[in-house]
Amino acid sequence: MNFTEAYIKEFCIQQYKLAVEAKALNGYDELNFLLKDKNGQQYILKVATDEHGYYFLDAQVKIVNHLSASEISNKFQQYLLNTDGRELTTLVIEGKNYYVRILSFLEGIFWVHVKEKTDALHKDLGNFLGNMDKVLQNFSHPAMHRHYPWDISTALDANAKIKFIKQHERRRIAGYFLLQFEMEVLPKISSLRHAYVHNDANDYNLLVQGDCVLGLIDFGDMVYTALINSVAVACTYAMLNNKEPLHTASLVVKSYHAVYPLTSAELDILYYLIAARLCTSVTQSAYNASQDSSNEHHFITEKPAWDLLYQLICINPIKAQDSFRKVCGFEGVIQDKDYTALLQQRKEHVGRNLSISYNEKLKIVKSALQYLYDDKGRTFVDCVNNPSHVGHCHPVVVKRMQQQIATLNTNTRYLNDNMMKYATRLTATLPPSLSVCYFTNSGSEANDLAIRISRHVTKQKDIIVLDHAYHGTSTVAMEMSPYKFDSKGGFGQMSWIHKAINPDMYRGPYKYGDTKAGEKYAADVQRIIELLKKEGKAPAVFISETLLGVGGQIPLPPNYLKEVYKYVKAAGGICIADEVQVGFGRVGDAFWGFELQDVVPDIVVMGKPIGNGHPLAAVVVTSEIADAFSNGLEYFNTFGGNPVSMATGLAVLDVIEQEEMQQHAKEVGNYLMDKLKGLMGKHSIISDVRGHGFFIGVEMVRDRITQEPAVLEIDKVVEKMKDNGYLLSTDGPLHNVLKIKPPMPFNKQNADEFVQYLEEALATI
Repeated sequence: MNFTEAYIKEFCIQQYKLAVEAKALNGYDELNFLLKDKNGQQYILKVATDEHGYYFLDAQVKIVNHLSASEISNKFQQYLLNTDGRELTTLVIEGKNYYVRILSFLEGIFWVHVKEKTDALHKDLGNFLGNMDKVLQNFSHPAMHRHYPWDISTALDANAKIKFIKQHERRRIAGYFLLQFEMEVLPKISSLRHAYVHNDANDYNLLVQGDCVLGLIDFGDMVYTALINSVAVACTYAMLNNKEPLHTASLVVKSYHAVYPLTSAELDILYYLIAARLCTSVTQSAYNASQDSSNEHHFITEKPAWDLLYQLICINPIKAQDSFRKVCGFEGVIQDKDYTALLQQRKEHVGRNLSISYNEKLKIVKSALQYLYDDKGRTFVDCVNNPSHVGHCHPVVVKRMQQQIATLNTNTRYLNDNMMKYATRLTATLPPSLSVCYFTNSGSEANDLAIRISRHVTKQKDIIVLDHAYHGTSTVAMEMSPYKFDSKGGFGQMSWIHKAINPDMYRGPYKYGDTKAGEKYAADVQRIIELLKKEGKAPAVFISETLLGVGGQIPLPPNYLKEVYKYVKAAGGICIADEVQVGFGRVGDAFWGFELQDVVPDIVVMGKPIGNGHPLAAVVVTSEIADAFSNGLEYFNTFGGNPVSMATGLAVLDVIEQEEMQQHAKEVGNYLMDKLKGLMGKHSIISDVRGHGFFIGVEMVRDRITQEPAVLEIDKVVEKMKDNGYLLSTDGPLHNVLKIKPPMPFNKQNADEFVQYLEEALATI
């Protein structure tokens, strides 16, 4: 049926004895018309179908009539009665039911059109909403007991539509908040107060004038749900297009509570309810777009909703919880106390030489992708925790881990499809010759095993490493890590360990601009091989990170590994690529660091990012090496390759591929390095910016000529960056290199802020 304006005019005369002009209006899922009589009196006519249901429309009538009997009756439209004395007029046209009602017209400006919204207006919103919900505590109607997508309690339904969000970062953020809803809200919400609520106090339904709410229209979203959801909806839309969203939400909450008191348990989940409402909105918009919807109302809130989600993820949820509690007079959750007792307990029960970062210690209690939240309500951008490769609490990885651990986790003596799937997927990222996997629990354990395999295959013991290198915490890994054995308290260099020159093109003997620097540095490895040969020995292995981490965040010179591998293999040794720090697309230009050198190692060791922080690592070797190692002595690792670890590894690979993280690391990493090089032109303390993708080093010196390391200065910079919400650390033999290795979701906005705060920090040095 096509309800034309002419038809509506005739209908109003016949059914309501009302002579009007009619003008069609846009609507979300109903037909709407603006009516105007000869005296200028205006009305709204709405047409619904059986999709809405007669009894639900009857509930709308009943709830408005209930509110009309209260002190706030003037805040709502009133129903006009038809010639039969009813609020609803039923039409049957071509066998289909239509339900028509006419409502009075409320004056005022829609909330969305108010450019400057005052604190007083936000307070009045809370006051109005509290009064409305208080009046409705004595109302009920069975039609409002329904499963409804816009009921925040059903927010997890949005997971079915999250796939329609095309932009990776947005899909990841929505997934994160829906995961938090499942963890933080779902176990609690059923025990909270439930009520019959309007459920849609949005910016297109609220009418205001000055600092006052004049009215609320459209009860089409009303539902029986948790009472706090009513507050969450109002807060959500009040926070849109707002520079201080938490302040605004707190004003609404405080004034609501003053009229209709909330409980601390309700307030504790409000942050996540607001996020969930936004997730429902953006996933629905994405779904509508997939259906090629041309209804502008389907997308009208999409941009501000995304903007607010980006703001929310930067707000520590503990800060929000504390704010909501305190404005309502409850005790906050943020305690103004130091960590003296905790530090003492740690000293008593944890190894004394396990260090803690920063002068002012941090107690991190939650995380979200590239963000960390402490117990003081502060939010930090994580720029250094590369184990959380695809992001802290990445929803896809977390859900896969949860599903698998709820199904099966056992040792590797049983057949399991996950292991074979993962081994196949993992080796597919490598050159064809690297085809056999050994799974372990850490990079240290993996490096230890790689050395054991190499020594067994070559029947040699000696190891060539790079000076200042670090390969882990096991006994063997420590023995081949100059970073450890040469440091204070170290045990010194073992006779079978040989240090080659660190191929540092900034501080080393062969500098930037030397087109043969790689070959010249490689010659030092050949020198060691020749010395071993004179002693009647040969190297068992050469092991090197493919970009140097604690050695100073150093990319290797062109052709370096190509020449080194040639020398080592000619001497019968095995070449190990340590990809623990840099693998899995972090360097942007390639999936593996060794690919930047155009070489194929004999063994690749991987850890940290492989499981996104889950204890998983691997050693991948050629089939020939695997055959030689399989000599009858069993290799067994209780948990290396367990079903949960394998499911985790698969999830990480899926996320890297599906979210195009390698390309993202390349684009944002290059963007950040360009901005850092721009800073180097302004501040002489920055003497070198180097790296690939999200593996970046910024070297700091007091004098560019003498290259005196700016150790005290860099420590101050790190502390100042922390104070501004960016967590960094230092590396390098001289402890004067900023290491920048953020989780892969780190974005250009983070990069811009990072450089801004770094420049501010440098200005104070």
